[in-house]
Amino acid sequence: MKTPQHVVLFPDGNRRWAKERKISIQEGYLRGKDKFNDFLNWCKKRGVKVVTVFGFSSENWRRPQDQVDFLMNLFEKYLGEGIDEFNKEGVKVKVIGQRDPLSKSLKAVVENVEKATAQNTKMQLNLAVSYGGKWDIVQAVQKIVKEGIAPEKVTEELFENYLSTAGQPNPDLVIRAGGEKRLSNFVLWQAAYSELYFSAKLWPDFTEDDLQLAFDEFMERQRRFGA
Repeated sequence: MKTPQHVVLFPDGNRRWAKERKISIQEGYLRGKDKFNDFLNWCKKRGVKVVTVFGFSSENWRRPQDQVDFLMNLFEKYLGEGIDEFNKEGVKVKVIGQRDPLSKSLKAVVENVEKATAQNTKMQLNLAVSYGGKWDIVQAVQKIVKEGIAPEKVTEELFENYLSTAGQPNPDLVIRAGGEKRLSNFVLWQAAYSELYFSAKLWPDFTEDDLQLAFDEFMERQRRFGA
């Protein structure tokens, strides 16, 4: 089996990592952000074309307000300050999820980075912010209904054109760090036939060797797609 072309990442364990070290949760998130930059480089080196990362779920709004505010500011800073590097590395950025709950300034940064990187072709980065897999399916249905498409015209192929990842290949490999073993309402449609890999490592401790272990296991599996 060849190297996965679309990798989904759950970078879990930042808060637990920080608590174990008796440092602030915010510091854990910062270490997680730095690790994600490494992860992108490791994937690009291996020929991965699409990376989708679970940044903030629609359920995460229920977390303590100070943590929510910190993460929103972190996303805004990461995207705003990263434009030059994204363009240098040829990374096209798309933010997927519900935009209404986002601040006006974050919405502006999202629109700016998407526009600024729209012509890049070396890698696609999907950053999920205020995203839920059920929401993605529902909003696709709503668009189809609004357009008045006849039921008999709705196929799986057509439906995928209304998801937030329209035009992209479905994920080959889902990697979840942090020890949990579930999809947590993320890319539910898209990951129907993805290979799943769970790492016990908390995200800030995840290494390039851990990524290679995931890829090695992926390449040993036989994907049947229900056959």
